[in-house]
Amino acid sequence: MNIANFMTIIGFVVCTVVILILLLVGSYLFTIDKRQKQHPILRNYPLIGRVRYFLENIGPELRQYLFHNNREGEPFSRNDYQHIVKKAKYKRDVLGYGSQRDFEEPGYYIRNSLFPKLTDELKMDRKTKVTTERYLLLNEPLFAQRKERLDNDESPVYLLEDDEAIVIGEQARHPFKVKGQIGMSAMSYGSLGDRAITALSEGLGIAKGTWMNTGEGGISDYHLKGGVDLIMQIGPGLFGVRDKEGNFSWDALQEKSNMAEVKAFEIKLAQGAKTRGGHIDAEKVTEEIAQIRMVEPFKSIDSPNRFREFNDLPSLFKFLEKIREHTGKPVGMKVVIGSSQEADELAKAIKDTGMGPDFLTVDGGEGGTGASYQELADSVGLPIRSALPLVDNALRKYGVRNKLKIIASGKMFSPDRIAIALAMGADLVNIARAFMITVGCIQALQCQSNSCPVGVATTDHDLQKGLVIEEKKWRTANYLITMRKGLFRLAAAAGLDSPTKFTREHIVYRDEKGRTWSLDDIYQAMVRPKDINDIS
Repeated sequence: MNIANFMTIIGFVVCTVVILILLLVGSYLFTIDKRQKQHPILRNYPLIGRVRYFLENIGPELRQYLFHNNREGEPFSRNDYQHIVKKAKYKRDVLGYGSQRDFEEPGYYIRNSLFPKLTDELKMDRKTKVTTERYLLLNEPLFAQRKERLDNDESPVYLLEDDEAIVIGEQARHPFKVKGQIGMSAMSYGSLGDRAITALSEGLGIAKGTWMNTGEGGISDYHLKGGVDLIMQIGPGLFGVRDKEGNFSWDALQEKSNMAEVKAFEIKLAQGAKTRGGHIDAEKVTEEIAQIRMVEPFKSIDSPNRFREFNDLPSLFKFLEKIREHTGKPVGMKVVIGSSQEADELAKAIKDTGMGPDFLTVDGGEGGTGASYQELADSVGLPIRSALPLVDNALRKYGVRNKLKIIASGKMFSPDRIAIALAMGADLVNIARAFMITVGCIQALQCQSNSCPVGVATTDHDLQKGLVIEEKKWRTANYLITMRKGLFRLAAAAGLDSPTKFTREHIVYRDEKGRTWSLDDIYQAMVRPKDINDIS
C-alpha cells in the first residue's frame, strides 16, 4: 500500500469518526431540547432553535461592530468612543473631510468670535510641561495588523494660570486649589479592579492639576499610587469612615483627613444612574475590599437609600459643617436634580441657614455606574443639560451662587460638551467612563458581572492580567492633557483668554426649525434680573 492510499484511508476514517460524533452529539441535544419544558422554540425546533439563542447572545456585539452607524449606539457611539481612544493613544484630536454631526437636528453650538484669541493671549500655564508616551501610527493596512510604535512626547499640560485657579472651600482651614477644570468622577475600588485604579491614579498624577474622586468604596492603596489629589466620597454605607457596627466614625474620618492626598470630602446623596444606595456583587467583595470598607467578604453590599445621620437640609448642613470643622477641609455634596422646585429648596436652605456645601456635584441622569436598575437609570433624575441650569438659576435667585463651586458630571467626554456645561453654570467637570476607556474599556456592558473581558471593571485576577498599567497610565494622561488643550482651543475661538470665562452668552441653541436662542434667552425668565446683576 502506497502512502497516498494510506492517507486516503486515514482521512476517510477521521471523517467518519467526526460525522459519528456530530450525529451522536446532535441526537443527544435533539432529545434534550425536545424534552425540556422551559423554551417552546427548542421544543418545536430542536437544534435549529439553538442558533436563535446564539445570535441573541452575540447581538450586542454585532450591532456595535457591524450594524450601528458611527453616530448610533449607547451609551457611546462609535465616533464618541474613537475620539476618546485617539486622544488617549495618539494624543491627537483631528478629523478629516468634515463633521459627521447631523446639522439638521436641534442642538447646542459655541459662538465663535470675529476676533478670536491668539495662543500667546491665553491665560495658560506655559511653564509646566510633561513628557508622556504616545503611539505614532506608521501604517494601517486593510488585512494586516496596524503598525505603530511608542514615542516620547513633551507638551504643556494646559493648566490655568495661578490667578485663574479655582479655589474650593475658601473659608475652610485648608482650601483646595485646582488649576485644571477636569477631574475623575467617583469610581470605587471594587467596582474597578486594582490595576485600573492604579493606572488611572498614575495617569492623572502625570497630567497634574486634577483630582480623583475615590467613590463611596473608601480609599485604597491603589488610589494613592500616583500621588494625585483625592476627593474622598462618603456614601450612605459610610465605607471607610465607619466602625465595626456600621456607625459613622469621626476618628476614621480624621485618619483619612490626615492623608496629604485627601483635599476634600464629598457626601453622596445620589448618583445619576442610580438615585439610590450603591450595590456591589458578592464576587467582587474580596477580603481586601471588605477590609477597606469594613464589611464581610464575599457578601453583596447594598448601601441604604440615604444617610441615617440626617433627614432634611438643615440637619444635612449641620453634618457638613461638623465635617468641615473636624477636618479643616472643604466638604461638598453630590446630588441628582429632579425639578426646579428641588433646586429652589436647596438654594433657599443655603440662604436661610447661612450654611451649606463648599461644592455641589450635579450628576445627570445619563451618568454611568457599575451596577444599577434599568428603571432608575432610564427614568429617575434629569439629564445634566436640564439639571445644571436649574441649579445655577436657583443659586443666583437666592444670592448664594458665589458661596460654592459647581461640578457637573454626565458624559463630559469631549471639550465641547465641557464648554457647554461651563457656560450653563459649572465651574468644574467630572469624567468617569471616558477615563475607563483610556485604560481599556470596550463597552462590553459587563460591569455588573465581574467578568469584564479587558480587566477594568472586575476584581478577577486572571482577567486583570490583560490590563498593563505601564502602558495604560500614559493613555489616561494623554487624554486629559488633550482634553484641556481642546478646552483652551474652544475658549480662544469664542474670544476668551480662559475657559473659566464661558458664560451663557457664548452658547447658542438651534431648534428644529432653524431658529437660534442664546442660553440667556432660554433661562433669563427663570431668574430675577436684579439677582443676576448682583452676582459676579
